Amino acid sequence: MSDRSDHELAARFLDAAIGLLERVRDEETDAVRAVGTLLADTVAAGGRLFAFGAGHSSLPAQDLVYRAGGLALVNLLAVPGVVGVDVMPATLGSALERVDGLASAVLGTSPLRAGDALVIISLSGRNALPVEMAAQARALGVKVIGVTSVAYASATTPRNPTGTFLKDHCDVVLDSKIPVGDAVLTLDGVPAPFAPASTVVTSALLQAVMASAAGSLADRGIDPPLLRSGNVDGGHDWNRRVLDEYGDRIFYQR
Repeated sequence: MSDRSDHELAARFLDAAIGLLERVRDEETDAVRAVGTLLADTVAAGGRLFAFGAGHSSLPAQDLVYRAGGLALVNLLAVPGVVGVDVMPATLGSALERVDGLASAVLGTSPLRAGDALVIISLSGRNALPVEMAAQARALGVKVIGVTSVAYASATTPRNPTGTFLKDHCDVVLDSKIPVGDAVLTLDGVPAPFAPASTVVTSALLQAVMASAAGSLADRGIDPPLLRSGNVDGGHDWNRRVLDEYGDRIFYQR
């Protein structure tokens, strides 16, 4: 393939990602505002914030935790063997996501309680772990935000005993608009689609939510518990104060 073709494919991917981001901006405005308000309500009421995703869907969740410019109160709800692709073999993570009943064990040993908010990220929204986690968390009195591609619900079948999708068990749903299969490019002579866009779009969508939540808190006269970069002067002192002030709601420093 020529350098020119390489460049054209790179540009096509960036254009596709930009197109998806524009759709999210234009079509998910109300949902983003609703989630921002929900998270601000949770913080104002003394609740805690959690985020979960399995496999590559864990990457946008991790992007919210202990992040410069982000809300200090977001905690990762980690499931061993499922967070990212660090487990060996990597395929084990995909298998664990389909295990019935695993969500019960996770929630039963987690600090989640009524009044908290949980962001669950699952591109397909069809596997047992995210679906059961959403349903059971809501039963505990936790507010659940689902981040998924709603298109999967009409193009695939559920892969869990309930016969439902993540979107069916959430207080608010954020639709990432990602096409079924994730990859956004095709090319003659290449037998499979390629260039997945879910991580960049989902991460941007969730950062938009966090911006909305920070604004909602500020509108109420509450200083958003934001972290600063440790690589700017005064950043460590700022963060130490925030982490100390909200230490009872932060679990990643214990």
